[in-house]
Amino acid sequence: MKARLSLAILLASLWVPLACTQAPAPAAAPPPARTGNLVLIGGGDKPDDAMKKFVELAGGPDAPIVAIPTASSEEDAADNYEKLFKEKFGCTKMVSLRIKTREDAARADYAELAGKARGIFFGGGDQVRITKALLDTPVGKAIAEAFARGAVVGGTSAGTACQSKLMITGEGDFTGIRAKSVEILEGLGFFPGVVVDQHFVKRQRENRLFSVILEHPELLGVGVDETSAIWVRPERTFEVMGESSVMVFDAAGAAVSRQPDAAGKDLLGVHGLKVHVLLPGEVFDLNSRSVVKAPAPK
Repeated sequence: MKARLSLAILLASLWVPLACTQAPAPAAAPPPARTGNLVLIGGGDKPDDAMKKFVELAGGPDAPIVAIPTASSEEDAADNYEKLFKEKFGCTKMVSLRIKTREDAARADYAELAGKARGIFFGGGDQVRITKALLDTPVGKAIAEAFARGAVVGGTSAGTACQSKLMITGEGDFTGIRAKSVEILEGLGFFPGVVVDQHFVKRQRENRLFSVILEHPELLGVGVDETSAIWVRPERTFEVMGESSVMVFDAAGAAVSRQPDAAGKDLLGVHGLKVHVLLPGEVFDLNSRSVVKAPAPK
């Protein structure tokens, strides 16, 4: 009788972790290896305050700025970005790098322009086009080096989605919250410690970000809505800009549960998940994973 009771207790102790696992609290974030700012727009109309902040952080209208319209399939995307920056924001040294292929991204003249830029702006479209063309190329390396030296990196829509190390491609099954249901590829990695999504509230993309974060609870999920932006400072706080909201999902320390699925796409659940809905002007600290008071203007 004692042997049967001991066996039952042992089996019960083995079963509990399979049904519900506690996500570990995140380790203290290392000091950032970068010194640049990020200004990331969720898509739709580009908020004036975010665009003006991007130009300001680059050094003003006379600073060298490049646009990367690689994500777009539209032939006039490069011309449109040049018109936007020059006519609306008065930029005098702005040029679009017309990169569509890895061969384009190997051009020495493009790498030189990217390396000297004080502002690099990624346009919208398909984020996979960006990473396929730029990762491990001379232009991609020049952008990373410029960012590390203090250049500001901006983006909208796909140009925002590509900034985290794990990048949501837009492919997958988003009808539920399940494991292995969202395609993830390597992103540019300029926004570490998060998975960033865009068009977030407008297109109801909560399911896909939940699915990713519950499988990667060490990362924060940051969903930027249309007509909104985040200004990510080097000390790893970000401020919401624009007209709508930004959502943050934090599964660190939460209990993540699974129901097995025959196809391997387990149904995911969670208890203790933290959700923040941030409005324009509010500030979030990525290190402490908490809302903080906005810093005093310099």
